[in-house]
Amino acid sequence: MIKYLHDIWTVLSIEVRRVFSDSMVLVIFFLAPIIYPLLFSFIYSNENVENLPIAVVDEAVCAESKRFIHKLDATPELEVAYRCHSMEEAQRLFKNHQVRSIFYFPKDFSTRLAALETARVVVFGDMSSFYYYKAALTGGNSVLIDEMHTIEMERYEASGLGSEEATIQMQPVVLENTTLFNPSGGYGSFFLPGLLMLVIHQTLFLGICILCGDANENRRALSYIPAHLRTRSIYRVFIGRSLCYILIYIPLTLLDLWFIPRWFHLPQLGNLYNILMFLLPFILAVIFFAMTVGHLLVRQKISHMLCLVFLSVKHNFLTGMLWQPASMPRYRL
Repeated sequence: MIKYLHDIWTVLSIEVRRVFSDSMVLVIFFLAPIIYPLLFSFIYSNENVENLPIAVVDEAVCAESKRFIHKLDATPELEVAYRCHSMEEAQRLFKNHQVRSIFYFPKDFSTRLAALETARVVVFGDMSSFYYYKAALTGGNSVLIDEMHTIEMERYEASGLGSEEATIQMQPVVLENTTLFNPSGGYGSFFLPGLLMLVIHQTLFLGICILCGDANENRRALSYIPAHLRTRSIYRVFIGRSLCYILIYIPLTLLDLWFIPRWFHLPQLGNLYNILMFLLPFILAVIFFAMTVGHLLVRQKISHMLCLVFLSVKHNFLTGMLWQPASMPRYRL
């Protein structure tokens, strides 16, 4: 038993020296898992934009359009900064970044409502940032839903129904919407937890494959294994190397999954014990997968990086976090 532990310790010591002697691996193992989570958490720390300046072009000039504009200005997301007389004026403000969205009411807005037809409000949004688009869409949709209820209520009352009867006809069942785990509806709370796991997976996988590729490229794979372990007891080599990576990544993953979410007030379920219970199998699975791919497929130090970086975004979608599995097309022969 002592000999087995000594062999594992020998392999662990050799692997630690390999990690700390390779500058590329040091950057991937220690800087990337710290810099990327902090950078993205800082960028998306302000999850919602308030009082987004917008321009309004009201060619209808009717009571309904004025009421709609007043409600837009009352939302926490939007602020009617300019009331323009033409689209050319609004587009000039938009190009100069004085406004981030334009709401356009065509001339037939009131006549369509009076004729019980679908009236349209055209919205132009700034897509340079998700925040601008989200604020314009959220504020506009909330006002649109409220205005639809108001118009429907007026039509029911005009037909002779009382206020209470009109309310029952319009909404026979009262729905109460409660957003779980992301009450603010912020993009960061939705996106960052999955991104943190992806950073841990990619950096660990890349670092191990770089070490394997370097050994294969320079034909030194066997020189990193003690002579008496080269023909037998391969499991001691795997255990020793796995312990090296686990000792490095346990503190890093605790920083990414425990401390950073608390610093930036990201949603988090479970305690430290639960995180460790799920974390250890995940890290071991990535380690064994990376060592298998590294020894069997990686022949050069950086050959695998181009392939993995190219596929990283696809991997993020395939997890089902950004693209729901129900919306994924089925594979058919």
